[in-house]
Amino acid sequence: MAANINPAPSCLKADVWEHFGFKKKKESDNLDKTMAVCKLCHTNVKYSGNTTNLRTHLQRHHPDKVMLTEELKKLRPRHDPKQTVLDSDGGCSHKFPSTSPRSQKITESIAYFICQDLRPNSVVENIGFRRMVNAMEPRYPVPTRQHLTKVCVPRLYAQKKAHVKASLGKAERVALTCDGWTSRTTEAYVTITAHFISEEWELVTYVLQTRDMPESHTGHNLAEHLRKALAEWEITEKDPVIVTDNASNMTKAAEEAAFTLHVKCYAHTLNLAAQRALKITAVARLLGRVRRIVNLFRRSTTANHMLKEKQRLLQLPEHKLMTDVVEHDMLERFLEQQPAICAALLWREVRKTEKDLCTLTESDVTTAEEVVSALKPMKEATQYMSKEKTPTLSVIAPLQDTLINGLKPIEGESAVIKEMKAAMSGDLQKRYIDLKATLHACSAMDPRFKSLPFLTENQRQEVYDGLIAEAQDQPMPSVLSLWSVVEEGTGTCQHPPPRNPKPSCPLAALLGGERHGGGAQPKTNTQENQAKQQMTRYKEADLLEVKEDPLVRWKEHPYEYPLLSHLAKRYLCIPGTSVSPERVFSTAGDIVTAQRSALLPDHVDQIIFLNKNLKRM
Repeated sequence: MAANINPAPSCLKADVWEHFGFKKKKESDNLDKTMAVCKLCHTNVKYSGNTTNLRTHLQRHHPDKVMLTEELKKLRPRHDPKQTVLDSDGGCSHKFPSTSPRSQKITESIAYFICQDLRPNSVVENIGFRRMVNAMEPRYPVPTRQHLTKVCVPRLYAQKKAHVKASLGKAERVALTCDGWTSRTTEAYVTITAHFISEEWELVTYVLQTRDMPESHTGHNLAEHLRKALAEWEITEKDPVIVTDNASNMTKAAEEAAFTLHVKCYAHTLNLAAQRALKITAVARLLGRVRRIVNLFRRSTTANHMLKEKQRLLQLPEHKLMTDVVEHDMLERFLEQQPAICAALLWREVRKTEKDLCTLTESDVTTAEEVVSALKPMKEATQYMSKEKTPTLSVIAPLQDTLINGLKPIEGESAVIKEMKAAMSGDLQKRYIDLKATLHACSAMDPRFKSLPFLTENQRQEVYDGLIAEAQDQPMPSVLSLWSVVEEGTGTCQHPPPRNPKPSCPLAALLGGERHGGGAQPKTNTQENQAKQQMTRYKEADLLEVKEDPLVRWKEHPYEYPLLSHLAKRYLCIPGTSVSPERVFSTAGDIVTAQRSALLPDHVDQIIFLNKNLKRM
């Protein structure tokens, strides 16, 4: 068919004629110039004496073949393509080969920019982007988006994946977090993140994968998904731990995948306890009234304008009212703006029916203040547990004890608040019953909570004894670590100088055997004794302040507790929440957008992986 397409006459000099030609009329040898034929797809395009239709066809169906626009062509001088043109500095203006080091470095930077800033691959075809690159390096050939998708991004992904695998291979233990989510295109994904403590005592977090999972998210299917991830990332032998939400399918998946330890997200646990308190009839009724008031100002532009006027008049912060968020924040913002809200509701254009629906009594306001006060510790605990740079599992036991004690009824409180506290306390007390030993051991390995003040003396000693037994079963540290001694009175660590060899003695050679008792009797210092000694010194050391990072303390004393340091890395690497994969959900919302709705699941996985992990390269 291509042989029937004749080239355009030489008088037609526009660049688009490189991709278009004409067919001959059936009744004669003359060209049929009413229809141009695309050489790429053989489509007939109406030709009316200008190239508008032809350019539109190329831009819509063949964007990768579109020539530089006339605007960009003006930036380049016209010359004979066979003639070599020199720049003002004497350099050649020919394009770099795509295999040149300079070209490859720029291409890699563009791929990094697209993944790190979550830009669509089609950005390389935008006029503004091409103009910018042309201004910075006119000799660089901008790659197509297909080249980025099929070559550049996968190559960068392979490089970073090898780096992550190497880091995981050095870890003492790896903890995983897992959660599922649904994209805007209604595709189901499961995200898995990894956490471990590096050799430099830094808490490292990697997003391992975000894979599509079209099948039902049953415990069995999730377990198979997790087993494949463990094998792919070669962490099966790292005694992996998993942290998930409280869903029953996640619990079953952790059991079937044979994880040695399954921790349920504490942030999710706190939210469940708070939601139980918010279902109390009086509190639920109060929240319904507040939502009606908030919705009034959110749906009416005139009412919202009046609210802003009252905020300025009363010198209140011009904050918007909040809804569909954490109830504590909604009530707190409502109480902050209450004077402006009351003034705005008196506005004559607010209908009487709405005024009646949206009016709160003084008793309601007092109850709202009490609810905010009761929920504040739960919110603060959730915010602290959501950190990623410091250990959080060690915080659960002392925090749980503090919250439950703080939820005890106080004389003079209203019946509603007493009922709320009872609901939250009852929900918290039934959690983590099977994990108490692990949580207490983790807190003991944290220099901030090692005194375990929330336990009795017998319970504390039981925890310490368990850690000593676990420490003596750890691999023997290096000789350098075992010879480390603590300088008396300073608490600092020293290494003894090497011993000078003693001069040989004939008598010692003859009578130094065990029979005559002439040989020196070495002191027995088994690994069990070393573990006990290290635990004693560790308990006697000063407590660390709660606001400080416990990993810094361990890093400053690498040889003082060589056996316990193994346990610290094993326990403190476990996160107390599964917020890491949840943070991926918001990032994924910026990736799977209307402009990128056709992204394949593999590309989504690669872009999220690079976006979250490139910062550590």
